[in-house]
Amino acid sequence: MISALSHLARLARAGFVFAREGVLGIPYPVPLPWSAKLAVKLARLIERPTGTSAEHRLSTALGRLGPAYVKLGQFLATRPDVVGVTLARDLESLQDKMPPFPQAEAEAVVQTSLGKPPREAYTTFGPAVAAASIAQVHRAELTTADGRKPVAVKVLRPDVERRFRTDVDAFSFVAYYGEKFSAEARRLRLIETVNTLRRSVAIEMDLRLEAAALSEMAENTKADPDFRVPAVDWDRTAKDVLTLEWIDGTPLNDRARLETLGLDLKKLAAAVIQTFLRHALRDGFFHADMHPGNLFVDGEGKLTAVDFGIMGRLGPKERRFLAEILYGFITRNYRRTAEVHFEAGYVPPKHSVDDFAQAIRAIGEPIHNRTAEDISMAKLLTLLFEVTSLFDMRTRPELLLLQKTMVVVEGVARSLDPRLDMWSVSEPVVREWMERHLGPAGRLEDAAKDATSFLAGVPSLMSRGAVLVEQLDAITRDGLVLAPETVTAIGQAEARRNRWTAIALWAIALLLAWIVWRTF
Repeated sequence: MISALSHLARLARAGFVFAREGVLGIPYPVPLPWSAKLAVKLARLIERPTGTSAEHRLSTALGRLGPAYVKLGQFLATRPDVVGVTLARDLESLQDKMPPFPQAEAEAVVQTSLGKPPREAYTTFGPAVAAASIAQVHRAELTTADGRKPVAVKVLRPDVERRFRTDVDAFSFVAYYGEKFSAEARRLRLIETVNTLRRSVAIEMDLRLEAAALSEMAENTKADPDFRVPAVDWDRTAKDVLTLEWIDGTPLNDRARLETLGLDLKKLAAAVIQTFLRHALRDGFFHADMHPGNLFVDGEGKLTAVDFGIMGRLGPKERRFLAEILYGFITRNYRRTAEVHFEAGYVPPKHSVDDFAQAIRAIGEPIHNRTAEDISMAKLLTLLFEVTSLFDMRTRPELLLLQKTMVVVEGVARSLDPRLDMWSVSEPVVREWMERHLGPAGRLEDAAKDATSFLAGVPSLMSRGAVLVEQLDAITRDGLVLAPETVTAIGQAEARRNRWTAIALWAIALLLAWIVWRTF
């Protein structure tokens, strides 16, 4: 009861802030019942927005409500099926920027996490250079044999875990009652959405996991000629502190500086798209927050990514799904694209493959009739998910995260080369993956892996078979032998059954006697 009241109090505050900032005036993706419409009209009486556009109003409100709401807004940008396509696009521009917390608090976190004060862990430890909802980054220096080396130190906000846990518990409260009383909420799987947000934020709050993501990405991309990630300093990394190589590069949103350096922006735009697709298809592990502030070009002209708090994973089935869909649209093989959805189990078998192929054709043909600069793969995936909802395709969180990331990546690439031909840039990466995994060589490799797995399991299978043969032989030779506990349990069960049988017979006898007595 107390917990419910605390959730309601927090949600009431959030509702007040939303009403005050004019968020309730934003069009809703689904029709509202008359009671909700009346509540919205009453709430708008206190509307005093500080922003003019819907996007600014919402981001202002989320910023006032704190870090958890900022993350919620960013997360909902990946769920156009929940908030609508228009609002999702607005939320994509929500910047995760917060005022920095005091230097003394950051130094206290470092001392607690590393077991020594910053002046001992680092040669110098400067003020924050960037601050977000979960952590902030400081520039520090280390003394090495070659002189002083700059490093970036990411420090978790004090008490941020408790604040997030409290707010996300309130989100779960809303999701639970939403699904309890609304079929639409159950279709959108609000509880799973909140749980996904909870897991995502929990991972971001353990900076050791971000360090592990950096290490894994570095291992995956060590042979890539046009991409790199900063190295992790594991000796100065803990749950609340992450130390890594300082990147002296030019951010991709500084187009003027990139042009001054004489970089080939068209080549750089193609590298952004191909790098993302290569990570998603080849590795099944991709950076899911590739906005321009997290992408740099280093002195060697290599694309460098930072901030690995949000990562996406695709299993073999999802990778094949993505590759075949993109290749199907590139080659205009809509029938095959439809079949992939059914083979992956994303569309229930009760639907018609031909009808689904027809719906996909309605998406693909208009795109092929446009010029290269007007073709958007991100828009294609958005339309695809809109159509699949008509065929009962359930929400796939990993595919929505992929779609969101592709929207951002495509925006970055277009900012460098507005006339970028998405199909021609993507086709080599997709085709290479298709030939590698779905061609003859790939099929032979899969068959070899299956055979190896089978042979590896043969000893275990034979061992289990031998045990089974021994048990069957003992049963046929000595009869079935039960443990004493089992015999006792069977006896007790039989006694209970006999007791209830006797009671039932006595009850029937008494009932018959009463009937006879009443009759005569």
